[in-house]
Amino acid sequence: MKTSIATVSLSGDLSEKLSAIAAAGYGAVEIFENDFLAFDRGARDVGRMVRDAGLEISLFQPFRDFEGLPEPQRGRAFERARRKFGTMNELGTDLILVCSSVSPLALGGIDRAAEDLNALGDLAREHGVRVGYEALAWGRFVNDHRDAWEIVRRADHAHVGIILDSFHSLARGIDPASIRAIPKDKIFIVQMADAPRLDLDLLSWSRHYRAMLGQGDLPVADFMAAVEATGYDGYYSLEIFNDQFRAGSARQTAVDGRRSLIFTMDRLKAEGRAMKGPSERAPLPPPVPTGGVAFVEFAADAASGRTLGDLLTSIGFRHAGTHRSKDVELYAQGPLRVVVNTETEGFAHSSYVVHGTNVCALGLRVADPAQALLRAEGLLAAPFRQPVGPGERELPAIRGVGGSLVYLVPEADALTVQWETDFALEPGWDAHDGAGLAAVDHVAQTVRYEDILSWTLFYRSIFALTPLAPVEVADPGGLVRSQVLESEDCGLRLVINGSQSPRTLSARFVSRFVGPGVQHVAFRTPDIFATARALRANGVPLLHIPQNYYDDLDAKFELDAADLAAMRESGILYDRDDAGDYFQIYLGALDGGFFIEIVERRGYRGLGAANAPIRLATQARDAPAAIPLR
Repeated sequence: MKTSIATVSLSGDLSEKLSAIAAAGYGAVEIFENDFLAFDRGARDVGRMVRDAGLEISLFQPFRDFEGLPEPQRGRAFERARRKFGTMNELGTDLILVCSSVSPLALGGIDRAAEDLNALGDLAREHGVRVGYEALAWGRFVNDHRDAWEIVRRADHAHVGIILDSFHSLARGIDPASIRAIPKDKIFIVQMADAPRLDLDLLSWSRHYRAMLGQGDLPVADFMAAVEATGYDGYYSLEIFNDQFRAGSARQTAVDGRRSLIFTMDRLKAEGRAMKGPSERAPLPPPVPTGGVAFVEFAADAASGRTLGDLLTSIGFRHAGTHRSKDVELYAQGPLRVVVNTETEGFAHSSYVVHGTNVCALGLRVADPAQALLRAEGLLAAPFRQPVGPGERELPAIRGVGGSLVYLVPEADALTVQWETDFALEPGWDAHDGAGLAAVDHVAQTVRYEDILSWTLFYRSIFALTPLAPVEVADPGGLVRSQVLESEDCGLRLVINGSQSPRTLSARFVSRFVGPGVQHVAFRTPDIFATARALRANGVPLLHIPQNYYDDLDAKFELDAADLAAMRESGILYDRDDAGDYFQIYLGALDGGFFIEIVERRGYRGLGAANAPIRLATQARDAPAAIPLR
């Protein structure tokens, strides 16, 4: 697949955009005219910059309000085109986008538009360039690719073809199957964009809320499949207007875009809906199913490592072993494994230096780590390796949120073999039920607001995870957007949180943590009342929930009086849905903002969103406990 992206999709000036596009591995770039006009170097220099970056210019765009004009406006439009064609010659590109007119002066009529495009084709031939005609979704007379194709067909000129744009077609609900009738040699380029379903006018929707493929709700895979059915073998180019992307990292946006194209095309190949030429690679390994979290690893120094070990012990973990060659301790409770790494060199130490005590890595259980790594690398994830000692196991890993690691752990080895290889274990180390914690229910990672879409795409493209509808939660300092991804059996749930307000708990975490990271881990217990009693007996400070909450809970749900009293005593939160009941307790936050949650599910599928405002307000009032950042 040949990939391209429009400069309008990225932040920065033209040189910064070109650098990001090249680094992400695209083959070409669309030069958006405003980016060129605002740059302080001429067309020949820009063309040279593009070629020096290893790219070509797939398209120069846009050329507006051309067809159907009366005189003298028609003559001026042709003169404008002549000048643009000269600029294209200097840039070194041969394709320009002419979008359907929105001019109030324009006259309708397919034949009139076809005649204008035919004449424009003659002018384009003189300059050795081609004209691609695109139907804007809000075009005055032409807003449907089927009408645009009919105009191109009637123009009947070798230098005139159609440009297809997934947003313009899908936003209007046009069946992409109609694309299959267009000859592939008349499709000059295909622009791709996704978008969430919003009740907005088409222009505002397009200009502010487009997204990378797989980040929205439009059937972009069906659109691409229809294009593939024609035999098209040209560029798929991203044209994404999005305020968040233009405010974020150009390099990250460029990587996200190419990842989204690879992800969508791979889905089509796996389904047999895309071409597979003789020289093309086979589809990537399928999305990676996971058996859940195999382990959680903390980075700490010696002092905070001891304090963290005491905290883990107080919530039912036992010290299970010490690494054979590193300053790394293992804690276990039932099937749970937590690692505390206090090395003074290597990855964990670097993570501690930057972030203080933090969750620096997660291990995910997978059936075939090698295949999982192959898929991750094919989707542009950054692999990670560091030296291991003689006889020690090396687990494949990729970089995750905030530079943290995601280890790919063999499912069969996750509970015992992995630890027996690398650790000197204590007798009976894996036969300790502690406070009844039995699994990692979910992991919440807090990122910058503008990166929520990016990390959602990262996880859903690599792993077999489904994103749920995002929700907004009220924090005393503003709104927090929360995106949940879960596996089919809910064995793995990841939560990605972010906020535009600098006063929310999420934003303060990113600020104090010096970037994104894991803000909390939720452990699951089969009996939260027994777990709460065990924690209180161990002197664990639990988040104090206001009594007003329980008065309201008593009115809202018919709960057993003894259960309600126990909930008041331990600060247990409660929610109910059609599937069942949900209980939550929280430990006080550590210095830096990380905290532990404990939950019990009785069929319930959600994450207690109704309780989040109460929890956030209470946490905002509580001072963090003293595990030092440094």
